[in-house]
Amino acid sequence: MAKPQSHALFLFLLLLLVNACHPSHQNQNKISLNDLAALAAIKDSLTDIPGSNFFSTWDFTSPDPCSTFSGITCSLNRVTILTLGTGLSNTPGLAGFLSPSLSNLTELTQLILYPGIVTGPIPPQLGRLSNLRVLSLINNRLKGPIPSSLSSLPNLHTLDLSYNQLTGSIPAGLFTELAQLKVVILASNQLSGELPRMVSAEILHLDLKDNKLTGALPLRLPSTIRYLSASKNMMRGPLNGLQSLSELEFLDLSMNQFSGPIPSSLLRPTLSSLFLQRNNLSGGVPSPSPPPSSMYGEGSIVDLSHNFLTGELSPVLAAVETLFLNNNHLMGRVPEEYVKSVYGGSTKTLYLQHNYITGFPLEAGLALPDTLSLCLTYNCMVPSVGLMGCPASAGGQLSRPRSQCVVFNHGRPIP
Repeated sequence: MAKPQSHALFLFLLLLLVNACHPSHQNQNKISLNDLAALAAIKDSLTDIPGSNFFSTWDFTSPDPCSTFSGITCSLNRVTILTLGTGLSNTPGLAGFLSPSLSNLTELTQLILYPGIVTGPIPPQLGRLSNLRVLSLINNRLKGPIPSSLSSLPNLHTLDLSYNQLTGSIPAGLFTELAQLKVVILASNQLSGELPRMVSAEILHLDLKDNKLTGALPLRLPSTIRYLSASKNMMRGPLNGLQSLSELEFLDLSMNQFSGPIPSSLLRPTLSSLFLQRNNLSGGVPSPSPPPSSMYGEGSIVDLSHNFLTGELSPVLAAVETLFLNNNHLMGRVPEEYVKSVYGGSTKTLYLQHNYITGFPLEAGLALPDTLSLCLTYNCMVPSVGLMGCPASAGGQLSRPRSQCVVFNHGRPIP
């Protein structure tokens, strides 16, 4: 725990007395005295966890703290960047709490807290730091709400409060009042409530995964967004507001309660990472119109598993490198485009188990690639391939009971 009256504060007061008695020494102290007082209060509120020595260089008798204090960058005798902790994997970080005196470093452009066990609330006074561009307080034990005062930071570009214990709703002003905001990472907290209906900030990266958020997606999201994750929440409703996100490259809405059809605009090669598994999505696997002019490439991954998708599989996802369509209600024969992609090596993982598929047209005389993971078990067919690549969760049954297949395929002949 941080000491309420530290040796650092005593030394700072002593330094003030020395400067008052010897004015000629003031030029040696190459830092604003207001900033020095704030740093003394910050050190009072934090302490090194045993094994960490971040504060070992914070000697308040130093003639030039800007040059000797770890984690500090100055410009014109003012602290502009404050990095608390080393961020090294072999150091345990800091303990204590965040001092409201941080707000007295009025020229700060970056405030970074590396992983540790710092607890307590985020000081609402941080909303006074009008020059702040980066606020990153990650992987500690910060509690309480996200201060609404952060919506008053006109120059904020990056906000990362992930991996803490923050509660309450996300201030709507973060999404509507901050014209410069590009990166928002609030993942792995205990945030609740609904998202605002409109997000007007031109955000590029939005990560809200692993919280307790409810309600629907915003009706309007910025067309600039490239990375969007809200997985592991309790959100529901249709996938509205996503159709016009032409810049989107990564989308993860898995493990929620979203329902309705998948917008066809999401099935395009430029959206190379798409995770919609474990929702309540229905309808078929749609084909975009017009068809995309390019193919999915190396590193692409699409996971639509554990939903209620129905109908015959369209060829739109044929070249995806890693494709999970298992545990749905898909039926009919697998289109030849998928088979060719498997044989050609473009698709390296294809999970189709636990559907109502009736055929996988093998190419006579050709062996499947050794690196392929293909699973076809528990469908309306007896698979001659697609057994060795199955995960343990696929179970041991090769085929569905014939009675299920006849009912689901509306009396069509089953092999």
